[in-house]
Amino acid sequence: MSRRGRGRGRREGPRRERSGERVERWTPRTGLGKMIQEGRISSMEEIFTEGQKIREPEIVDVLLPDLQEEVININLVQRQTDAGEKSQFRAIVAVGNRDGYVGLGSGKAKQVRSAIEKAGVDARLNITPIRRGCGSWECECGKTHSLPFQVRGKCGGVDILLVPGPRGLGIVASEAAKVILGLAGVNDIWTHSFGSTRTVPSFAFAVFDALKQTYSLVTTTEWVR
Repeated sequence: MSRRGRGRGRREGPRRERSGERVERWTPRTGLGKMIQEGRISSMEEIFTEGQKIREPEIVDVLLPDLQEEVININLVQRQTDAGEKSQFRAIVAVGNRDGYVGLGSGKAKQVRSAIEKAGVDARLNITPIRRGCGSWECECGKTHSLPFQVRGKCGGVDILLVPGPRGLGIVASEAAKVILGLAGVNDIWTHSFGSTRTVPSFAFAVFDALKQTYSLVTTTEWVR
């Protein structure tokens, strides 16, 4: 029997940092962060209205304290270097408050927990508002349970179409899409996907791209037909 580790307990990977702990010891490095800490900006709406860029994940944790995080996918990626084959874990993480804000990010590291932490930070930096409404001709209730219109998203070889559904339909989609749409606060939707849909990272980012269109298309008054 190997004597390695006797009397020292089980070796643990790096402890995953909680968002609350990160905020408590946060020292803003950007002008936006300082404005938020001073109370001059108090909502995410103000940031996007003014066209500000989020460069610190703590900003999102402060303004969206009810933010939730879900791991979408973890896989092992390998690449050939001069020193030989290098292996890393790649994690895809989604964050959202289930009320109009969602983010998606990826992270790579030698350990799973570190990859998830990096992906969570990236997701916060990529967070975006989405427009919700009732764009289904079968419903027309005027509530914000779905999307106001059809949108299409694309990433790599995956193309996805989000179609507003009537109240009570639920999310008709794959598991990865259900998680992202749920975190965004979309409760009733049909999805139609095309291409290499088994590639989870590309599929997830295609869904995220479609959700981003709901905000950008409204602000540019360009509608998807």
